[in-house]
Order: sequence, then C-alpha cells, then structure tokens
Amino acid sequence: MPLRHVVPGLLREPSRALVEFGERSGGEVVKLNLGAFRPYLVTHPEHLQRVLRERSANYVRAGDGLQWRPLKRLFGDGILSDGEYWSNSRNILQPLFTARRIDGLVDRLAEAIEDAVDELEEPARAGRPVDMGTEQARIVCSAIMKVFFADKISVPDAMRIMEAQDAIASSVMPRIAVPWAPLAVPMPGDRTFRNAVQLIDDLLMPIVRRSRETAETDGDDIIATLWRGRTEDGGRLDETQVRNDTVAMVATTTETTISVLTWLWPHIEGDPRIAEQLYAEIDRVVGDAPVRREHLKELRYTRQVLDELLRLYPIGWLFPRRAVEEDVVGGVRIEAGATIVVSPLITHRMSVFWDRPNEFDPDRFAPELARSRHRYAHFPFGGGPHQCLGMHLFYLEATLIVATVLSRFRFRLQKPSVPGIKVAAALRPRERVELTLRPLRSVAA
Repeated sequence: MPLRHVVPGLLREPSRALVEFGERSGGEVVKLNLGAFRPYLVTHPEHLQRVLRERSANYVRAGDGLQWRPLKRLFGDGILSDGEYWSNSRNILQPLFTARRIDGLVDRLAEAIEDAVDELEEPARAGRPVDMGTEQARIVCSAIMKVFFADKISVPDAMRIMEAQDAIASSVMPRIAVPWAPLAVPMPGDRTFRNAVQLIDDLLMPIVRRSRETAETDGDDIIATLWRGRTEDGGRLDETQVRNDTVAMVATTTETTISVLTWLWPHIEGDPRIAEQLYAEIDRVVGDAPVRREHLKELRYTRQVLDELLRLYPIGWLFPRRAVEEDVVGGVRIEAGATIVVSPLITHRMSVFWDRPNEFDPDRFAPELARSRHRYAHFPFGGGPHQCLGMHLFYLEATLIVATVLSRFRFRLQKPSVPGIKVAAALRPRERVELTLRPLRSVAA
C-alpha cells in the first residue's frame, strides 16, 4: 500500500519539505496527502524510467496539472505542452538543437560571450562589486539573441523579458501550492503575473509579426524557423502558436544558464580544493587565448562541476504528469487520471541514491562513477520524448561562460555563503551573489 504523508512546512520551506518526503519514502512510490490533492510521488530511477520513457505516452503533461495549469497562461499550447501542439513544435524546432548543429555554433557563441565578458573589465579594475545574476543574464542574452534570434530581440528588451520571467516564476507559486483552486478565483500574485505576461507580449508580438513577412528569406533563427515550419498535416503554425513557442524558447535558452550558474561562485570559493582544480584545468587548457571549440572537449572537470550544480539545483525541478490509463509502478497501482509528481530536486538529494547528497562534490561525476549510475538518478533536463531541447546548449554555453570568466578573472564574494533555494516555477537563489573581480590580464594584452 502506498504511504500517505501530511505535509508540514511545505509552504514555509518547500525545498526542504520536498526532499524530506523523498527521504521518508525510501525510493518507494508513495501517495502524498495534501488535503484535497493527493498525487503519487515517484523518486526511484527505475520507476522514473518507466514514467518518463518506457510508458511516456501514458503519462502526459495535463493542461490542468499541478505546475502546468498556471504557467499555461504564459506559454500556451506549443513546445511546452503535449499532444499535437507539442509534436508539431518539437518536429520544427528539434533540428535547431541537435548536438551537431549546436557544435557548429560554438565559435559564434564563444565570440559573443567573450564580447559580453569584456564589459566586466571596467568594474573589475575599479574594484566595484557586480551582481553575478544580473551579469550572467546580460552575457547569456547577448549570446542567445545574436546566435539564435538573429538580433531580432535586442539585449535590453531581452533583459526586460528576463525580469518579467522572474516575476512570473514567483507569482505562480500560490497557484502551484494550491493546485485545486480555480483560475477564476483571485490569488496573490495574479496581478503581477498578468502585468508580466503583458510586458512580454508587448515586446515580442511586434517582432513575431514582422518576422512572418520575411521568414522565407531569413536565416535559421528560431522565429523564422517557426514561421517556415510544417505541421504533421502539412500546414503552418498560426500566429498564436508561433508566439507561444517564441516565448517558450526565449525562456528555455536563457533561464537554466542564468539561474544555475549563480550558485557556482559561492561553491567554488567555499572549497579551495575544487577551486584549485577548476582554475588549473582552465589555465592549462585555455591559458591566455580566447575560449574556442577545440578547448571544450578538454574541460572535463568543468563539465563535472556543471553536472554537480545541476544535481543540487535542477532548473526543471518538478515534472508533474497525469496517468491516461491505469498502470502499476513499483508495485503500486496508479489509477487513470492520477497525478504523478516527478522531481529531480528530490531524487538528486536522496541519500538512498547519492552519498553525502547535500555536499557539493564534482568528483561524483568522474567518468568511472557516472557510468555506474542509473540514467535516471541524475535527470535535470527530464527524460524520454519531453527531455529539454536545450540540454546540449546549456553545457556548451555554461562551459564557455565559466571558462571565459575564469581565464580572465579571479574573484571574491561580498558575502561568503551559499544562497538558499527559492522555489518558484524554476529554482532561484534566495539571495543575490555579488563578486569583486580581479583581472588576470588586460583586454588589450
């Protein structure tokens, strides 16, 4: 029989409470008692493989689901939904995000990131602290808008969209916490949500409409590709779906890198052994040269650091699913229509699957250890057909940013502590991370 947990502290400290549910389950499928809402919690890698991959057609993103219902008011039907809309969008967009194509964009990304990092030189020489969350947003937007959106979206406008996304991520939490409340019933955060969505539409819709007129002669940026794409029945996406997918792709190509990397700097400073190994690898591989394609395959420890960041801070921390038909998972009967809660945040921090799960230790991703681990013990980008298209992009982009910054600067934290987790639609650091940078060489040199 499934266990039933009452959930004290869920609203007060949701990340700690969620991990505690996982620990108490011991990896078994359990039923959470959240009052009127009683979803099944699935944490074991073998059970996750069944839900996300082997029986993925039976476990769908429900339009009225735990997390998707409030966010659907922003993203609509498209690449982040399910069924025909998702299938059409994915078939059109997937060729833009294959490993081969992303690898072909490495040098353009590297140059754009290098130019954006140049702007850190002035505050570094002045000894002025910088907010790394803001600076990472600027660096990421500079690179992504140039390479994937052909500069159709300006960096200042992209930064305004990032701020709106941040407001949305927090404003939907009351509805995620009370998933049975009708959308017609006013909730805290609703006005903030509406204002932020309106700002995003005001910025993006004119760009989407102009792009329709030039899509046939434009290159392969995301918006032009959406307009040119064909659906499964040979038709074209309408304006609403192009808008939905544009909003989704702006979010998914920027969000993960900006948020996850903010936790990197305090973890580096907090462990001199990790810092020394990371600095030594970047100094040896990159040296005084600009970071380029040929360096990436040699930055193996840097990749381990990123994997460990994603283990502790998976940006896609919650993947709710709805069972279409009855099934059995881990010996527990899942009735048709039941909600399944899948959470990398929980599985990644469970002691039954990870030794010292709350410690930051990139060595756990050394090749020999990683090969022996179940595929779904570490799944920060989901799995199966709905695995995030931007996974390969994240690793390239994050590696380029970390290697570029640390090949040119050393840093000290203004506040030497690791920020707590703010649970929103995507995980956010609870506090800002401010650094004072020290240049290793001049830009002119």
